[in-house]
Amino acid sequence: MERFEVYIFTALCSVNFLISCLLFSKITREQRDPYMDEIFHVPQAQKYCEGKFTEWDPMITTLPGLYLASVGLIRPVVWLADLKGRVVCSTAMLRFINLLFNSGNLYILYLIICKLHMKDKSRSASRRMLSALVLSTFPVLYFFTFLYYTDSGSTFFTLFMYLMALYGCHKVAALLGICAVLFRQTNIIWVAFCASMVVAQKLDETWRTDQSKKRDEKLPSQVPLTINGAIRVMRFLLDFLISPNNIKAVVLSTWPYIAVAFGFAFFVVLNEGIVVGDRSSHEACLNFPQFFYFLSFTLIFSLSTSLSYQRAVRFLQALKKQPLVYSFLMLTFLFLIWKFTFVHKYLLADNRHFPFYVWKNIFRRHDAVRYLLVPGYVFAMWNFLDTLRSKSLFWCLAFCACLVAATVPQKLLEFRYFIIPYLLYRVNISVPSLPRLFLEFSLYTAVNAATVYIFIYKTFQWPNNTAVQRFMW
Repeated sequence: MERFEVYIFTALCSVNFLISCLLFSKITREQRDPYMDEIFHVPQAQKYCEGKFTEWDPMITTLPGLYLASVGLIRPVVWLADLKGRVVCSTAMLRFINLLFNSGNLYILYLIICKLHMKDKSRSASRRMLSALVLSTFPVLYFFTFLYYTDSGSTFFTLFMYLMALYGCHKVAALLGICAVLFRQTNIIWVAFCASMVVAQKLDETWRTDQSKKRDEKLPSQVPLTINGAIRVMRFLLDFLISPNNIKAVVLSTWPYIAVAFGFAFFVVLNEGIVVGDRSSHEACLNFPQFFYFLSFTLIFSLSTSLSYQRAVRFLQALKKQPLVYSFLMLTFLFLIWKFTFVHKYLLADNRHFPFYVWKNIFRRHDAVRYLLVPGYVFAMWNFLDTLRSKSLFWCLAFCACLVAATVPQKLLEFRYFIIPYLLYRVNISVPSLPRLFLEFSLYTAVNAATVYIFIYKTFQWPNNTAVQRFMW
């Protein structure tokens, strides 16, 4: 990073932190008491502040990473400033922890973008910095910066792990993966993704060697959308996996992640499940449409950076060139929607969340709506893969496998579950041009402003309940 870039980026981080502090102050004044899931998180963190590490609220479903991090950050400040009383672990003080994670996310995102796109000299410093700023203000993530939720810390440690994996520091990445899992158990999937990147790299090297021997000029990054191409890749994977030398090389390269996986498996056996605490509302199922919801979510939030006239034309050409493939894809999607659509009770009952209105105003309009959206899902998936053309075939396979594992088992439609996969997708596509980045930033800013305004000013009350209710993600 050049000195001029350092100064500009430091100023950018400072301005971002200042604006976030002002918003934080406004939201905290309007909603002083714990709200929604904070009614579980805040008292639990306060118990940890008091040194009561053996007491646990059975309604909490995640591991204590957020509370441990909060105590680890607050206690030194308390000692240095000689603070006493309720202010030490008040709701406001605990929420402020996420402002620190937000600043960390901005810096980590910038480093990831620099690492992934360092070879592309056309990507100017301004584009890298603006891209990082835009992603740090991603609406779903940014909103929960101002509440005491696990999302900011979970995202920070997951992105930090990914950054270390990109630099080949796999032991450090594995340790950071443990931290990410302590914030949210499902982050074990992204630990597996970091390991699969190492495997994908070895697969790419072996594939290139095999193709050069066969004098095949096709690049490994091209996803073969034909039956013969799929069979060829599957045969290659089988040959790779039955080779003892390959297995040994993979294990030696990924053993830190394997150690974390074994530790997590031991926890699952000991805990008799992944969920800690209340399990009745967090049951896993094969909710395949969740993958389609994520693709739609990604398409909407990346429209300004991913969609173009040329890409739309390529999609139509792909439909014309391979109608049978896309027809089969649509039939598969229809079948999965027909047989594997699950609706969580919270989605139907809790009208404080935006997904409640998405489901009510779109999917519950008519039973046919969920099937009529299939062509849109197909385009969203094609656009998703097309924007990742620069990545290798096996990287795409690994990412998509982890994406399915992270979304499909979730019964509840919750946009917070899409934060990490969306950010990982977004940093791996080409850095957009400045006009597109400004357009994306304008979109995110408008959504953030509307979300904060609605949360603060559009309050309501339930019948027979005097508590103030607020709309949120």
